[in-house]
Formats: sequence, structure tokens, C-alpha cells
Amino acid sequence: MEKRICRLISFITALLLAAAGPAAAQERPVTIMAAVSLTDAMRELGTAWAARGHPAPRFSFGASSALARQIEQGAPADIFASADEPWADYLQQRGLLAPGTRTSPIGNVLVLIAPAGQDAPVAIGPGMDLATRLGPGGRLAIADPASVPAGQYAQAALTTFGVWDQVAPRLARTENVRAALLLVERGEVPLGIVYATDAAAAAAAAAVRVVGTFPAGSHPVITYPFALTKQGDTPQARALLAYLTGPEAVPVYRRLGFVIRQ
Repeated sequence: MEKRICRLISFITALLLAAAGPAAAQERPVTIMAAVSLTDAMRELGTAWAARGHPAPRFSFGASSALARQIEQGAPADIFASADEPWADYLQQRGLLAPGTRTSPIGNVLVLIAPAGQDAPVAIGPGMDLATRLGPGGRLAIADPASVPAGQYAQAALTTFGVWDQVAPRLARTENVRAALLLVERGEVPLGIVYATDAAAAAAAAAVRVVGTFPAGSHPVITYPFALTKQGDTPQARALLAYLTGPEAVPVYRRLGFVIRQ
């Protein structure tokens, strides 16, 4: 009788382990908070990652400033990808990034865009005449320079060329760079400043034209730091971060127009 009970217990235990095994071994989805200008790249790379048998990553896209503050307030995130270094610094200084995981593999270029059909080039340089191109009531679309990296790069470039004071009263400030792009796509404004990758995105390519490129020396170098959050430092997140910042991701970034830095 005793042996029979022991065998029964062993059998039930084996069944429970078999049922729990796959669930225990299953990876949980990694949550990525990323700058909105990384949307196309992250989605494509996320699909490729899932095709390898991993759970599809979860994404939250937005202005780097907004995402960093959400993480500071406890929002669940495993990977943070910012459009500038200062917002990664912000989290790192508060002990919210996993030590030794931060890397900046890609960069971008800042461009001036206009709606398709209004693509006469603009000479980018000191004293550039944006007022004439904007017309009497036109506005310049940029991400809000008070907090969004794309807008801060734009302000720096326009200040370098001595035209910031001229255009500051005529800005159409948006919550992120893709919103600025959308205003130009719709023809609601005659000019906008965005990243080259946004202007080249499939949805925008037929609707906008690049009419000028800001030289790198006119603004801080545009880089994208990636890092694990302290709360999200798991083997699964580390593996995905290595993939997103490693050589296998380079062809995707290059095709989408990002500058490869490593």
C-alpha cells in the first residue's frame, strides 16, 4: 500500500513538472521604451526577433523626455532607447539604468523638409532666409525644443546660423518629431525640421521632400543611447539588447538611413 502511494505521488509530481516546465521555461515579452524616430527600425527588428522563436517585444514610442520621466515614475520598461544622450544621463544619474549596459550604436542627420511639389532647395547656412520661404502666415514645424531632442537639435542649428530669434515666434511646436513630420505631410505648414530617417520613411517619402541638410557641426551630434533599465535587467532583455545594438541589426539601421557609429 505504501509503495503504491509513493508511486502515485511520484506520478502526480511528474505530471505537475511536465505541465509547469514549458511555462517556466517560456520567455516573457521584453518591453522597450524608444524614441518615436526609432519606430520603423524597432518594429522591423522586433518582428525578426520574434521570428527566431522569442516572444514579440512590446513597444512604447514617444518623446525621449516623456519616456524617461515615465520610467522614473515606475513605468514597466526593460530597455530604454533615447534620441539623445542627456535623457539617458537623466536616468543613469538616478540609478535607473543597469550599469554597464549603455551603448550608442547609431546616429541621425537633421534635415529641413517641405511638402512635395514645394521642393526648391534652401541654402542652409548663416543668415539663411527662412522667413521668405515660410511666407506671411506660415509656420515652421519642429518637435518642442523645451523637452524633445529633435527640437533641441533644431534650435541649436538655427541658433548657430543666427536665425533662431527670427523664427522662434513662428514655430509649430509638436510633442515629437513624427508629429512635426505629419504637419508637413499634410501641407499644414510650408517647412519642418526632422531627422533624415523620418523624411525617408515609407509613409512620408511621397509626401515630403528634403530641401536642406544641417551640417553636423551646427548642432550636437545626434546619437541614440540604448540601455537596460535596472528593473528590467534579465537574461532575455540582455539578449534582445545585444541583438538591437549588435552587427545583425546594422543592415536594418543602414537601410532606414541611420548613421552607423560602431
